[in-house]
Formats: sequence, structure tokens, C-alpha cells
Amino acid sequence: MEYETHSAAETEALGERLAPALGQGTVLAYTGDLGAGKTAFTRGLARGLGFTGRVTSPTFTIVNEYEGGRLPLFHFDMYRLSGSEELYDIGWEDYLARGGICAVEWSEIVDDALEGCVRVDIRRGDEEESRKITITGVEGF
Repeated sequence: MEYETHSAAETEALGERLAPALGQGTVLAYTGDLGAGKTAFTRGLARGLGFTGRVTSPTFTIVNEYEGGRLPLFHFDMYRLSGSEELYDIGWEDYLARGGICAVEWSEIVDDALEGCVRVDIRRGDEEESRKITITGVEGF
């Protein structure tokens, strides 16, 4: 499905709307340019899962964990990794085994490890704040 948002708040709202359609162990593979809105989408996703705290980019930490909602949310940023081998070095399989939702920014770097995931592509639109968001691989949304 394709969507267009016109502000960061609308991008967050779309993430929030997606959350109820996701189950245990779902992996979201994000693609999109730097500053396109991947973290904003994740803020909404966390809110839709019932997390009420602050959600920030995991650029320097590789992964941020958000618990306290319907399911835990593990927000990854793969920008600093060189490939999927490093993904396994940081405990990817352990995160999958915890039964939460894994949201993966810069997923193209580890794409060979992300079979069967939900794909979320976020691109800048024609206007300053607009975004074109394509979501594939999820039913009921």
C-alpha cells in the first residue's frame, strides 16, 4: 500500500495505525534517505504498541529497546554495520527470540538476513514536509 503524509505528525500517525496489525516476531525493514522520517514512523509505531516514553534514533547505539507496551519494540540502525555478519555479532537472533517487533533502519545493509519481513520505504515527497510511504508484507492494514 502507498501513503502520503504531509508532516512528521502524520508520519507518526501512520506508524501508530500500523502497530495493531503487527504480531510477535515481526521484522520491519525500513529504507529511505537520511532524514526521511524513519524514526518519526517508529515513534508512532511505539505509541501504537502502548509505549509512552521517549523514542529516539539508535544511530550511535545500534539498537534502542522500548518495553512496556503490548509487545517490546527493538529499534535498530544498521548504518554503521558493514553487513549481516555484524548483525549476528550484536545478538540479532536473541532479539528475534524475545518475541517483540524489530524495526530496522538502513535495512538494505543486512537485507540477506531479513527474509519474510514487512517492508517500509519512506521517501521525500514533492513538498518540504511530505513523505511517500510504501508498506508491503503485512495483512490487515
